This record gives sequence, C-alpha cells and structure tokens, in this order.
Amino acid sequence: MSDTTLPDPSSERLLSLDALRGFDMFWIVSGEVIVHSLTEHTQIEFFQTMKAELSHPEWHGFTFYDLIFPLFMFISGVSFPFSLGKRKERGESISSLHSHIIKRGLILVVLGFIYNGILSLDFANARYPSVLGRIGLGYMFGSLIALHTNFKSRMVICGSILLGYWAALKLIPVPGFETGDLLPGHTISGFVDRLLIPGKLYKTVRDPEGLFSTIPAVVNVLAGVMAGDLLRSKSKTPYNKVRMLFISGMLCWGIGKGWDSVFPINKNLWTSSFAMVTIGWSFMLLSVFYLVVDVWKFQKWTLFFVVIGANPLTIYLGMQFFDFQGVAEILTGRFNEHMSPILVESFGFILAWIVLYYMYIKKIFLKV
Repeated sequence: MSDTTLPDPSSERLLSLDALRGFDMFWIVSGEVIVHSLTEHTQIEFFQTMKAELSHPEWHGFTFYDLIFPLFMFISGVSFPFSLGKRKERGESISSLHSHIIKRGLILVVLGFIYNGILSLDFANARYPSVLGRIGLGYMFGSLIALHTNFKSRMVICGSILLGYWAALKLIPVPGFETGDLLPGHTISGFVDRLLIPGKLYKTVRDPEGLFSTIPAVVNVLAGVMAGDLLRSKSKTPYNKVRMLFISGMLCWGIGKGWDSVFPINKNLWTSSFAMVTIGWSFMLLSVFYLVVDVWKFQKWTLFFVVIGANPLTIYLGMQFFDFQGVAEILTGRFNEHMSPILVESFGFILAWIVLYYMYIKKIFLKV
C-alpha cells in the first residue's frame, strides 16, 4: 500500500468524498457523451453495453446512469456533518445555521432557473424544475431535519417519508385516471406538478424533477447525513466504518429490490424502491472509495476525480455556459478531417479539466 498522500489544497475535506463526487460528476458532464460517441464510431461490444447503462429507461427500470443524480444528493448529505462540525466549532448559533442552510438551498434553486434559461425572460415558457433545484430543496430540507434529530428520529422520518410517498401514489385518486395508476402523467406526482408549477414541464404532463417527487429524494440526503456521521465517528475503527457502510448498502439495496415488485423502481417518479436501491449503491460506493482512498491510502490515482469533485458547481455550470468542445474544434481545426469526433469531445473535456486543475491548485472553490 502506498503511503504517499495526494497534496490537497483543502486539507479539511475528506479526500475519498471529493474523489467519489468527481467520479459522479465525470459521468454527468462528459463521460456519457464520450461513451455514446465511442459506441457510434466503433464496433466494440463493451461500449455497446456501457451505452445501454448510460441511458435512462423510458419509465420503469434501472441503469447505472439512474444512479448519478441520487448519488450526488447522497454525497451532499455526507458532507453536511463535516461542514456542520466546522460551523459549530466557530460558535455559530442555530439561527445562523438555519439561515445558511436555507440560503444555500434557495441559491441552488435559482441557479437551476438560470441553467434552464430563465434569463431569456420568457417566464410563461420557462421550465422551473431542475437538477440543481432538486439538489437545493433536498439539501435544505434534509439538512434542517438532520440539524434537529438524532439517528433514531432520522430513521423514523425516512421510513415515514418513503411509506407515505408509496401510499400517496397508490391511494390518492387523480382526476381522470384510475387510483394507483403509475403510467406517465397519471400519478399524483404529475397532477401536483401540473397544478403548482408555472411555465412548462419537461415532459408536458410531468417533470422528472418536479415538486412532489422531490419529497422522497430528501431521504437520499438524510441517508448521506447518517453516512457522514459514521465517517466522523471517533468510536469506530476505519475498517468497522467500511464494514458498516457496505452492509448498510446491501440492506438498503435488498429492500429496494424487494419493494420493486409492488412499487416499481422508477427514476422519473423517484419511487421509494428507487430511493432505497440508489441509497444502497451510494453506501456501497462510498465504502469502497473510503477504503481505498482514506484507509489504504491509494491516493495518487484520485487526482483526476478530486479536481472535478472539489468544484462540482463550476464544472456543471461551466459545461453549460462555455463551449469547451467548440474551442476544442477550433484548436484542432486543421486536423479535424483526420481526427475522430471522440478525440475532439475528449479534448474539450480536457480543456475544462485544466481550468478546474488551475482553480484547484490556486484554492479557488465555487461554493454557495
């Protein structure tokens, strides 16, 4: 095992958590596009399989790509006990913590509006639900709950949310549709979104990032908070932490898979079974990253992901508002006739990574 420690400009951050966050963000901002391009321009069966896993099912079902979003929400929860601990050490009051949590959540919601194009001022046709909006709301409510509860209370709240959401989708009648009908647009989730959300919905009659289906996503954040508490614990050895994280993941995954038979795994609805399966995978991935990076100290390989994970908001917004691929095409213009689009797309991401690396070594971190 290597005893070389990766230089970390932000020494208070948990390195395995930044690496896992960067791994997650890589698939959002570039990994999926590169794999799809490799599939299109090669005949390699491995990439065909990866393409299938990097595409969302139309409705019920689960692929690796469905894990990316809930994993990020879980990670935001893991980070909370660490940031909370630092703020408490500085003597911040409860009201100050409330203000910080709510402010951060609402800023993410607003950034989601901007990401979706609200600055065009076409409010009637704007889409208001967003990935950032769900992260903001999930983080805000999850953190506020965590701030005032202990482990047992959080478990009760998580169970109540998931069971209550199941009951709502199965038992609350929706005008014009059969009670318990889980077809697209027929659920209470879609009905509430059509009733309350202005502008347009992503799928016209429903939105995968809508208001009602954000409720169970709060559980992903709370599960992350409990994982973060375990990682900060002084009473558990590192190997005990790894074991507890992994076993928790297997249990949650098993519950989700069993629940699937009566309440299908569905990212669009963020069903309770989907929440449990993704929480399970999140626990297991965290246990592996923590074991390899922070226990075994294999850290040099993490630099690629840590640089991304230390500035997730920068890369997410940057890839939306700055055309790195366009710059790559200009820089490689004379070679384009002989270069695969795969290389151009990869070069565009490399340019973005170089910007993040510069920010990393200069300790520039975009936070809300």
